[in-house]
Amino acid sequence: MFINNAYAATQATAEMGPLSGTLIQLALILLIFYFFLIRPQQKKIKEHTLMVDALKTGDNVLMSNGIYGKIKKIKDDKITLEIAPDVDISVDKMTVGAVVDEDVIKNNKTLKK
Repeated sequence: MFINNAYAATQATAEMGPLSGTLIQLALILLIFYFFLIRPQQKKIKEHTLMVDALKTGDNVLMSNGIYGKIKKIKDDKITLEIAPDVDISVDKMTVGAVVDEDVIKNNKTLKK
């Protein structure tokens, strides 16, 4: 019932202390978070910013809220979209989700007359 053998910590683990193992594990978790969460998100934001900066008049775009339109005018951080014949809206540039082909807009049921 009693423990006959007593095991002592080795010299190496006694010098490192219990805190060092925890710090190593914490550092590994932070590295995993950086490479799997933070870095890909930063890359995605950079790509989106480059896409928004490359917008020009006449591009067909899909907004982040699902509206398709054609860029009529770009002014600072605002763009004017034609979403239907003679229907224009003004939106923030950063809400553009993607640049799409004209075929996508023509096949969209909401834009048909």
